[in-house]
Amino acid sequence: MNFWGLWNLSFGFFGVQIAYALQSANISRIFATLGADPHNLSYFWILPPLMGILVQPIVGTCSDNTWTKLGRRIPYLFIGAAVAVLVMCLLPNSGSLGLSVGAAMIFGLISLMFLDTSINMAMQPFKMLVGDMVNEKQKGLAYSIQSFLCNAGSLVGYIFPFLFTWLGIKNIAEAGVVPDSVIWSFYIGAAILILCVIYTTIKVKEWDPQTYKEYNAEPEKEEGSGNWISLLKNAPSTFWKVGLVQFFSWFAFMYMWTYTNGTVAANCWGTTDVASEGYQEAGNWVGILFAVQAIGSVVWATVLPKFQNRKFAYAFSLVLGGIGFVWCAFVHDQYLLFIPFILIGCAWAAMLAMPFTFVTNALQGYGHMGAYLGLFNGTICIPQIVAAAIGGVLLGLVGSVQSNMMVLAGVSLVLGALAVSIIKDK
Repeated sequence: MNFWGLWNLSFGFFGVQIAYALQSANISRIFATLGADPHNLSYFWILPPLMGILVQPIVGTCSDNTWTKLGRRIPYLFIGAAVAVLVMCLLPNSGSLGLSVGAAMIFGLISLMFLDTSINMAMQPFKMLVGDMVNEKQKGLAYSIQSFLCNAGSLVGYIFPFLFTWLGIKNIAEAGVVPDSVIWSFYIGAAILILCVIYTTIKVKEWDPQTYKEYNAEPEKEEGSGNWISLLKNAPSTFWKVGLVQFFSWFAFMYMWTYTNGTVAANCWGTTDVASEGYQEAGNWVGILFAVQAIGSVVWATVLPKFQNRKFAYAFSLVLGGIGFVWCAFVHDQYLLFIPFILIGCAWAAMLAMPFTFVTNALQGYGHMGAYLGLFNGTICIPQIVAAAIGGVLLGLVGSVQSNMMVLAGVSLVLGALAVSIIKDK
């Protein structure tokens, strides 16, 4: 496949990732603004990965057996994006509907559940399209392009609140109400998302069943009819070994998304008051830091294919990210934080590209590619669920200081780097 063919396969990921970036950078800010206690913040993060672990295997399994005029994966992409657009217009308005604090949080939680469900539904088909239509030699390049577009979309989504504040949109609001700068960020992100998905729908023509079989020979014997338990029992060992690395990696990033806002506000603005102007400025700056991370990821994604040893590249990237996490916990200058977040971006780039390269290569001949990739998403979701469930307890154990959770995240990434050694790369 030529470069632009590979590009078009993943272009819609740009829009999907804008939505995901807005969610990941602003959820803690939104719920803290609505009135959530810092010890309870991580609990709001349980729903996104929980919906992911439920939705993506279903999307994978169903799309394996779906053939329409639009293809087998794209219908799910389009439906997911359409729902995401609707919910992106509702979620940031949770505090503006005249509801009580408790009711506003429940409304926000339900909106978050639907938002992450739809984002997951829209995200998974892109990984499957690469698995369906790209040969083994080009998969590294294809997933690197996907990583580039993913991080470019993240960059746009992360800077939106800062940009709109700079343009004059209000960044403060009455207690319990989300600022207009965040609300408009979600509106514009929703518009870009649907345009990108329409582009993908027009440009990508999935193979019909006959063509698909010519390029994807059926395995000699498929296990059952795609029963998930049967598939997991027969999964290659690489599936589980990469999953262990994934556990430590995504465990770490869950705490970045949850506690960076509180860390930056306390260390650089000297405040923990969520209604203060300083806290909301810190919230905007977190978007800039995440954008710096995305830039680091984009650059590092171009470097990763140059490593001859993929396992070394994977482990080295995670170690760099671990150093970044620990470092940012001790920085009190908002601009100096750029350096550790560039290092965190190196780990993020590897996490987006490397696992799927290892796993899709190991799955050749197993069949049920969509179902397996949907199940593999569990190695992303489960560690986030675990991290979110125990986040409040761990925060208490480390002195209720949110920056200490960043140190814990760094240690987790280094453990992930050590776990890379058990992967067998074919």
